[in-house]
Amino acid sequence: MTDHKRLDMAVGEAMFTQRSIRKFKPDPIPVEDLHLIIDAAVKAPNGGNRQVGRFLLVTDRAKIRDEFGPLYYEAWWAKRRDEGHKWTSLEQIPAEEKNHRAAAQLASEMKDAPAVVFALAVNNGPANSVIPACQNLMLAARTLGIGSLPTTLHPTVMDRFRAMFKIPADVAFHFCIPLGYPRGSFGPNVRKPTSETTFLDNWSAPVPWK
Repeated sequence: MTDHKRLDMAVGEAMFTQRSIRKFKPDPIPVEDLHLIIDAAVKAPNGGNRQVGRFLLVTDRAKIRDEFGPLYYEAWWAKRRDEGHKWTSLEQIPAEEKNHRAAAQLASEMKDAPAVVFALAVNNGPANSVIPACQNLMLAARTLGIGSLPTTLHPTVMDRFRAMFKIPADVAFHFCIPLGYPRGSFGPNVRKPTSETTFLDNWSAPVPWK
C-alpha cells in the first residue's frame, strides 16, 4: 500500500503549475515514488470500471538509452515528415518555432530519461480508457517534483516497439510518458483564456467572464 498522504500539494497548485517538462536530470527516481505515481494513475475514473488500462514502467537505463531513445527519435522525425516539414535536425528548425524546437530536443534527450511509462489498454481498449489515468499520473508526479508530458509514437516504429517490450498484439498503445526531475522549473504555464475556448449553452455563445 502506498502512502498517498505524501501527495500533499494542493490540487489547485498542482494543476495550475503543471506544464510539459522536456528536459530531465539524469537522477534516478526512487521506486517508492514510482509506485505512488502509478497507484495514483489507477485510481482514476474509467469507463464502466472495466479497468482495461495497463502501464509498462521502464527504468532500465541501458534499454532506454540504447533501444527506446533512438526509436523515439526516429518516430518524432517521421511525424515531422508527415507534416511536410523539410527539417532533418534541430539546428534546421527556425528559432521562432519554439514548440518544435523544444519537442525536437526531447527527441534527442529521451534516451536520458530516468524512467518512461507506456500507457496501454488490454483488449485493444480505446484511449479514453487511460486518459484520466495519465492525467492522475502526471499530477502525482508534479506533486513529487517530477516532470512529465504525454507523447505518442509513429506507425513506422510500432512493430519494433512491440517487439522491444514484448507487448501482445491485442494490447493497444496510447501514450508514452517520460518522467524525471526537471532541468528548469514548473509553471506557470501559458494557455489561451477560457473566454476564448469555452462557450455557454450554444456554440460560439460567450461565457459570463472575461
